[in-house]
Amino acid sequence: MRKPAEVAAKEFAARVSRELPTIRDRVAGIDLGSRQMYVCGPVEQDGKREVRSYDTTTEAIRACVQWLQQKQVESVAMESTGVYWIPVLEIMEADGLEVLLVDTRPLSRVPGHKTDVIDCEWIQTLHSHGLLQGCFRPGEAISMLRNLTRQKAVLVAEQADWVRRMHKCLDQMNVRVHHAVSDTQGTTGMAIIRAIVKGERDPRKLAALRDARCQKSEEQIAALLSGHWRGDHLFNLEQSLKIYDLLGERLAEYERQIQERMKRLTPPDNEDRKAPAVRNPAKAKAIKRRNQEEKRQRLYRLAGADLTVIDAINVETVEVLLSEYGPDLSKFESEKQFVAHLQLVPRKPVSGGKPLKKRARKTKSTRTGQALSMAAVTLSRSSSALGAYFRRISRTKDGSVAVFATARKLATLIYRMLRWGQQYVDIGQQAYEDLYQAARLRRLAATAAQFGYEITKKTEAANP
Repeated sequence: MRKPAEVAAKEFAARVSRELPTIRDRVAGIDLGSRQMYVCGPVEQDGKREVRSYDTTTEAIRACVQWLQQKQVESVAMESTGVYWIPVLEIMEADGLEVLLVDTRPLSRVPGHKTDVIDCEWIQTLHSHGLLQGCFRPGEAISMLRNLTRQKAVLVAEQADWVRRMHKCLDQMNVRVHHAVSDTQGTTGMAIIRAIVKGERDPRKLAALRDARCQKSEEQIAALLSGHWRGDHLFNLEQSLKIYDLLGERLAEYERQIQERMKRLTPPDNEDRKAPAVRNPAKAKAIKRRNQEEKRQRLYRLAGADLTVIDAINVETVEVLLSEYGPDLSKFESEKQFVAHLQLVPRKPVSGGKPLKKRARKTKSTRTGQALSMAAVTLSRSSSALGAYFRRISRTKDGSVAVFATARKLATLIYRMLRWGQQYVDIGQQAYEDLYQAARLRRLAATAAQFGYEITKKTEAANP
């Protein structure tokens, strides 16, 4: 007679517990849901484990912590389910429990019929044998900074959406502000839009608001600003601008709060340090135009290193990196582990010694990985060694491969600076090309020598 699935699953877990060595005795496992969680306690002397269910209210979570402390539990493993794990983890860590946050995908392969009770027992079994690997989670202070920075990124995206809505209103009136200027959110673009909202309709007066740095002349801009002014489109434009400004005010509040958090995280010894001047003239000009020098100095004092010296790494990229990981990367033993966590490692699935067909990743790249990929795109025309590396990859591979490979190289440079204090030195485009050509010649010479040949340099024939 066939055994019930739940009984088979329990027998399988018991067999695993007997055959594998126990690494930690006093551990627990939690299967977490939005309204209820099932907690499996450690194995007692009689070989049994107690499973309890708790609601996910704050009082119930604290009661669960008290029960775990009575059981002398040292570590708890739980699934990273949605955002429901956040209050449970924070309350348990505040009460001194070690919490291991694990990925849900490997845990979903529970033998037998899947139930909440079996899940928590299986998590406890794997945790006791040291078979679970916790997800990276920064300290509480960095986590708070990360929450603020991520929410600010949401507001930036929403503000960009309202810029596109303003574009739509202007297009419907055939007023091509975003064709007249390269950046609608720049000085000239916003000055023209605000003048239109205030009632200005003369294209010449609107064109006169251009900044001296604009490439187009007043006549060219005026030709693009003569449209038909319908009341409904103008009203939509006015309301979109108000929402854009409101989001700008909220962004300023977030920026002040983020700066305050960074100041609290800055080591006292670094408070009076000042970052050296930016050597790249174009980057220095961009930082000055965006009023980011103060933030750059604050990030330098927090990290203890100026990451903006790396080509393509700007202030926003450094802010994303430090808010996600903090200045201490010692949790990653090597740069390979750090790059792998950023999901900037190429996947090479192999089975039976044969490469398998690659499939799309189930998880998206991390925020830091995306920021480094965006930074890598800007190197396509750079005269630096990193720019030469990007172009060399793009000549033989797809452009997306060049972006991926260059983002990975940027990650390794950042790791070396923060982990080991290694300074970044740009050897230049020509020096990189010379080194690459020399390496190619060495490989060709080694290959020719294997076949008994010798490579000699071709000389031009003497003129008669």
